[in-house]
Amino acid sequence: MHNAKLLPAYLIQRFHGWKATAYADNKAWYRRLAESGQHPRAMVISCCDSRVHVTSIFGADEGEFFIHRNIANLVPPYTPDGKNHGTSATVEYAVKALGVAHIVVLGHSNCGGIQGCHDMCSGNAPELLESTSFVGRWMDILRPGYERVAHIEESQRARALEKEAVLVSLENLMTFPFVKTAVEDDRLTLHGLWTDVGEGGLEQYDPVKNVFVTV
Repeated sequence: MHNAKLLPAYLIQRFHGWKATAYADNKAWYRRLAESGQHPRAMVISCCDSRVHVTSIFGADEGEFFIHRNIANLVPPYTPDGKNHGTSATVEYAVKALGVAHIVVLGHSNCGGIQGCHDMCSGNAPELLESTSFVGRWMDILRPGYERVAHIEESQRARALEKEAVLVSLENLMTFPFVKTAVEDDRLTLHGLWTDVGEGGLEQYDPVKNVFVTV
């Protein structure tokens, strides 16, 4: 027997509220989405952090974004080893099956995963060094980024590492042959963003200037 439980009452109430309002007012649109399949123009790779709400930031409707969320919005390098790769599978599906025109990597302020990586790499989180730590082994992806910001004053290092996470993910995306080919054929563009949760700010990576600039 499974250990699953029934939904908490507050979530059930919210569902019924949505069904009676947003769904009822747009029933034809939802049915069209269901029947015609999804045709998103962009894939967004963002953090699992509950404070990062991609669709709200861009005012997106259902069917507009193909969204993948993981700890610290990281993309691992292309590793076709026959093992389980959730993020890589999502990238593959977005590019090869859906044919998205854009992939957006969205980092954010006060990221717990990034802070964990910083603490681990600076020797202050031995528990993340354990081979049994899923978070620690995932954050190993960002070690090259930490090495690039290790010289920065410690009070500024975590925020710099948040932006390095975006850059590392963009670099790793280009190790996927099908991503590289699509970019070179002008069928796909990659974008790096960072949002300040508290201030509502948004910055984008400018590859020419090699800095993040305010949108």
